[in-house]
Amino acid sequence: MSADPIDTLLVKLSSGDDSAAERVFRDYEPYLRAMVRKRVTPLLRAKFDSMDVVQSVWVNVLEGYRAGGWKFADRDQLRAFLARVTYNHFINHCRRHGAALERERPLPEGESPALPPSCQPRPSQVAEADELWERIVHHCPPTHREVLQLKRQGVPPTEIAARVGLHEGSVRRILYELARRLTTERAQTR
Repeated sequence: MSADPIDTLLVKLSSGDDSAAERVFRDYEPYLRAMVRKRVTPLLRAKFDSMDVVQSVWVNVLEGYRAGGWKFADRDQLRAFLARVTYNHFINHCRRHGAALERERPLPEGESPALPPSCQPRPSQVAEADELWERIVHHCPPTHREVLQLKRQGVPPTEIAARVGLHEGSVRRILYELARRLTTERAQTR
């Protein structure tokens, strides 16, 4: 443990000294975590970590120590007390997650369920769409870019025409011409 005698550290702890609490925690935390780690099964590990148990112990111990005036004769008595409290908290964590552990079953080896496809585009699709957008903007005169922006947002041609002050047929013609230019460019690059 630390260079300070345990009595001095415990007196500081009972008076509410946060630095003493931190030192006691740092000194005993590895021991308590190892104690919990020995008992945590792989199924339990999915539900909580050894540090979760140890932190809940310290919250409880600090509150009880300050409020209840607990006294410990020596380092071994404190260590035994912390071990017992840690074990009790571990059991409480196990009970809290016990029902879920009974219901949950791992997937059979080698089998993965047929998951529905994501409604989100894949990153490669997003990149392709961005490249296509760059090419479209490159072929589009600046006066038609507002038409393109609205079309990209999914606005129907009748509403685009109303917003930009063009006839609906003109909007369709602009979009058709851009599509034709892109198709021609694509055919030439192959």
